[in-house]
Amino acid sequence: MGKIGIGLNLEAVRTSHKSFEWGVQFAAELGYEYIEPMVHWGRELLSEARYFHSVSMLDDPFRVRDAVERHGLKLSALSSHSQLSKPEIAVEYLKQAARFAKECGAPILNTHEGHKQTWTTEEEDFVLIKYSIMEAVKVAEPRGIRIGLETHQTYSLVPDKYEKILNLVDSPAVGANFDTGNAYLGGLDPIEQLERFKSRIIHIHAKDISHEQSEAERGKVMGTAVGCACGDGVIDWEKVAAILKPLPQDIVLSVECGSLDQAARSIDHLRKVLGK
Repeated sequence: MGKIGIGLNLEAVRTSHKSFEWGVQFAAELGYEYIEPMVHWGRELLSEARYFHSVSMLDDPFRVRDAVERHGLKLSALSSHSQLSKPEIAVEYLKQAARFAKECGAPILNTHEGHKQTWTTEEEDFVLIKYSIMEAVKVAEPRGIRIGLETHQTYSLVPDKYEKILNLVDSPAVGANFDTGNAYLGGLDPIEQLERFKSRIIHIHAKDISHEQSEAERGKVMGTAVGCACGDGVIDWEKVAAILKPLPQDIVLSVECGSLDQAARSIDHLRKVLGK
């Protein structure tokens, strides 16, 4: 059996206007084992001023590596979301993210297919998505970096089409980054979908959805930025753990929540569920 780790996606510190380094220390103090930082192209004012957690891929990757090691943590993945259906965005972004990941020590890049463009057909979209994945794989696979394709948008929240995306490129570098909350809000049963895709899963966005958000948005949206604290919402984490525990691959539950107190409650709940 593989190991199940608990990590924190640094989106949890976004609304606190803190830096990447602050977020790493915060996660360590709560007892998280892993973190999932966000990376971006170019330069961005709030990140440069250390009021935002995202790291520029023009920075030295050792900035990430050293901060993580200094606090005794590990990287579960990089949040490197791009629009796979827009190769002019996705290809160079993911190629750079793969190089950055290799140097900073992140084993996985997480991304998704992006919003549906109005002027393309579905058949054309899948050609564009395949092109982006293939170009990214050519850089990621030789470096031992995997690409986690997330349940998030137009096609990936339709199970048969998500399976098609996962199979567009035949490479061991391609796997599923399953987002429990996005699946739920998309009208799916996340437990049923976890069971279906369990052999492909390489990373989990542990996102819970509040009962209020469920009533207001389920079946009307394609995912959401962050969820509530794990254990406060609609996701059955005991059933999630029951599916993941027998799997042979190591998987990190990367908590995607919206505040510092939610991050604290999430790790407490997941530790109880996993018996840690």
